[in-house]
Amino acid sequence: MNYNSTRDKNKVVSASQAIAQGISEEGGLFVPQSLPQYTLDDIKSLTEVDYRGRAKKIFSDFLSDFTREEINESVEAAYTAEKFGSENPAPISYIDSGEKKMALLELWHGPTSAFKDMALQILPHLLTKSVKKTYAGKEAVILVATSGDTGKAALEGFRDVDGTKIMVFYPVDGVSPMQKRQMVTQKGKNVNVVAIKGNFDDAQTGVKRIFTNPEIKDKLAENNMLFSSANSINWGRLLPQVVYYFSAYADMVNAGKIKLGDKINVAVPTGNFGNILASFYAMNMGLPINKFICASNSNNVLTDFIRTGTYDKKRKFYTTISPSMDILVSSNLERLLYHLTGEDSDKVAELMKSLNENGVYTVDGELKAKLDKYFWGGCCDDENTQKTIGELYRNDNYLCDTHTAVAVNVYNQYFEETGDKTPTVIASTASPYKFAKAVLESVTDEKLPDDEFAMVDELSEKTNTAIPGPLAGLKNAEERFSFECEVDEMPKTVLESLSIS
Repeated sequence: MNYNSTRDKNKVVSASQAIAQGISEEGGLFVPQSLPQYTLDDIKSLTEVDYRGRAKKIFSDFLSDFTREEINESVEAAYTAEKFGSENPAPISYIDSGEKKMALLELWHGPTSAFKDMALQILPHLLTKSVKKTYAGKEAVILVATSGDTGKAALEGFRDVDGTKIMVFYPVDGVSPMQKRQMVTQKGKNVNVVAIKGNFDDAQTGVKRIFTNPEIKDKLAENNMLFSSANSINWGRLLPQVVYYFSAYADMVNAGKIKLGDKINVAVPTGNFGNILASFYAMNMGLPINKFICASNSNNVLTDFIRTGTYDKKRKFYTTISPSMDILVSSNLERLLYHLTGEDSDKVAELMKSLNENGVYTVDGELKAKLDKYFWGGCCDDENTQKTIGELYRNDNYLCDTHTAVAVNVYNQYFEETGDKTPTVIASTASPYKFAKAVLESVTDEKLPDDEFAMVDELSEKTNTAIPGPLAGLKNAEERFSFECEVDEMPKTVLESLSIS
C-alpha cells in the first residue's frame, strides 16, 4: 500500500516514507491510496484475539513494506500489561441509563494517563524502523506542538530512543498544571521542552513552517538529520487509533452489548480531528458505524463547520478546562476533506490556501451533504462540562475528566435532538487526575486546597478512586525545562538545541 499527499495527489510514498517524513514537502498530509476492506467474518476473527492480535492484523494491512516480524516486535513492545495496567490497554466501562447506552472507551491507562499513549507507545518503534528503511544512517528530529497530552506522551515514547531527538513546544498558559508538570520534569538525554508565548495554533503553525522551510531542512541534511513529527499529522500516529475502534467493537460483541453486524455511534471530544478521523477510517474499512458525534468545547470551530459548511478560524480563542481541545485549526480535517472530495488534492490545496490566507473557507453543497450524512456536531462550555462531571459521578458513580465530559454532554444533546438509541462508544481520553482542580470542583462544594497535588489527594479520598502511578510520582520530580520563546523564535530555538548554527 502506498500513500498520497492531500495537496498533491501525484506525490506517492511508501508507508515507511510517510511515517519517517511525517508531512509532505508542500505541506500536505499523507493518506492511504486505498483502505483494506473487512467483512463481518473478518471482524468476527478480531473477537477471537486480544488487543495485540487486533493491532497486528490492522497494521499488517496498512504497512506493506514492514515485515511480519517488524510489526510483531513493535506491537509486543508497545502494548504491554506493565505499561497499560492490564492485557487490554483500552478497556470499556458501560453505562446504561434507560434508552441511552454508553460504552466509555478508556484510552488513558498508559504511562502518561492520556489517550495519546495508545499511538505514541508504538510510534517510536514504527518511526525508527521507517527511518532505517528510507533514510539509513540519519538521525530523526521529532518536532511536536502540543495542547497538553501529546507532548508528554511523545516525550515518554521517544525518551532515549536511539537515533532520535525530540523537541516539544507548548503554549505557556494553555495546558493544565499537571500537564505542564509532566513535561517540564521529563527524563531523557534526547528530550527538550520549550514554552511559547502564544496558543496551541501558534505552536502548531510554527512547527509546520519549520517542517516546510527549505533552508532549515538543508541545514539538518548537512548534519545528517531529518525532521519528523509525532503529532497526528503523522500517519504513524493516526493508524494506531484505528485499532482501538475495531477493538472496542469486538469487546462489545464479546460482552453481549451488541451483536455482530449491529451499528454503533462514536462520540469523540476533539480539537485536531485525529481521533474522530480514525473512527471514520474504521467505518470505511467495514466497521458498522452509524454516526460520528463530534464534540467541541467553547472553541467550537468544528461544530460550526459541521453545521454550516464554513470553517472560520477568525474567532475568539478560549482557554478552557479541557485544554487539549483548545484548537482553532484542526489539522486532520484536511484528510477528511481529501476523501469527501473524491481525492481532489487540487481542491483541498485551494481550501487550505484560503484558510491560511483568509482564515476561512466554505465547502460546496455536495461535500456539505456528505458531512451531514456522517457527522453531527455539538459543543459544551466549561460550566456544562463541570455539571456533566458531577452528574455522571453522582448518578452513575463514574469519574471522568474534562474532555470525556464534553463528549458525554454533546452525546446527551445528540440523543435529545435525534432520539437515536444506537449504542454509543464515547472516547474517554484522559485520567480525571490530570485535571484535578476542575474535576474536584465538579464533585464537591468545599473549599479547595491551594496545591495541585493536595487536590489530587483530596479527589482520590472523596471519590475513592486510585491516583495513577505516573501522576503520583510527579510531586517530587526535578524540574528540568523552563525556557520560553516567542513564536517567531521557534526556528532559531530548534537549530540552537541541535547545536546547528
